[in-house]
Amino acid sequence: QFEPVESGGDLVQPGGSLRLSCAVSGDSLDVIGWFRQAPWTEREGVSCISRSTGRTRTLDSVLGRLTISRDSAKELVYLDMNNLRPEETAVYYCAGGDVVTLLDRWYDSWGQGTQVNVSS
Repeated sequence: QFEPVESGGDLVQPGGSLRLSCAVSGDSLDVIGWFRQAPWTEREGVSCISRSTGRTRTLDSVLGRLTISRDSAKELVYLDMNNLRPEETAVYYCAGGDVVTLLDRWYDSWGQGTQVNVSS
């Protein structure tokens, strides 16, 4: 059974940078997505990538600041976050699916999440 594992969450100052990692197995689902959920908000799709084709889909509000990438040899998917904003404080999750979409209902396998705090 595929179970993604997130890591890299930390406290970072506004404007700072952070790299999140998602460990995936070679036989996992093709599409890996990053999602986030802040207190009292709905879960939001941030970015996703097809491991087989490299196709991506990214939330408009994070374009140019948050970038998804893959390292097939290490079986990792990254979310590189730059110029972070306080309102992006959230638990960040990675998940596996088979469609390049930011709609969470299309994802079946979810990690436990990693906390990102953007604060002075």
